[in-house]
Amino acid sequence: MSVMPREDLVKAANERIEAEKARGRRLPTFAEALDARARTQWGTARARAANIVEGVSNGYSKTLELVGVGYRAQMQGTDLKLSLGFSHDVIFKAPEGIKLEAPKPTEVIVSGADKQAVGQTAAKIREFRPPEPYKGKGIRYQGEYVRRKEGKKK
Repeated sequence: MSVMPREDLVKAANERIEAEKARGRRLPTFAEALDARARTQWGTARARAANIVEGVSNGYSKTLELVGVGYRAQMQGTDLKLSLGFSHDVIFKAPEGIKLEAPKPTEVIVSGADKQAVGQTAAKIREFRPPEPYKGKGIRYQGEYVRRKEGKKK
């Protein structure tokens, strides 16, 4: 993967370097000659490239736990069937590039190569029944702490 700078940014940086040279001042480095908005994207581009490499080589996964009486998950072909206490079962279709597994009835594993897509899919599944603070029931990430509230008093 090669990342080439945009031509308009390079041209603007080179013009700034030439202007400093004409004034007889110290020549700025290429990085100093770029505007601040272009420099702010360096870390973002580096992190995204690193995430792509990590995803292709190792992959990403998120584990969700279903907590509550009668809350179950099972695979139905490539779709995930969730029983979450509604009057109907929730059928969730996996997006392209995402693999869903239900090794236990109360556990769902979302995996794939794209970090953002894995997180987004896990968040969509969690959205069906987020953990509630009174009984702690719902779908939560593995290891997530749900802060409990006290019920109403007499």
